[in-house]
Amino acid sequence: MLKFMKKFHRDEEGATAIEYGLIAALVAIALIGALGALGDSLDGMFTGVSDTLDANAPAAGGGDAGGGDAGGGD
Repeated sequence: MLKFMKKFHRDEEGATAIEYGLIAALVAIALIGALGALGDSLDGMFTGVSDTLDANAPAAGGGDAGGGDAGGGD
């Protein structure tokens, strides 16, 4: 029994797997936080671009589409 306990105490294979799992979980949490912040930033940027385009767009139907007299009459 003592031999088994010594071998069990020296065996670190499971501990290494747990460490790698914890590192992967921490990286995933960091990525989720970073991508969430990036998503909010991009949302704000695209909203600003959309608002600028809406404010500077010509009114619908405001241009002359060729229906008027362009000169050259009789």
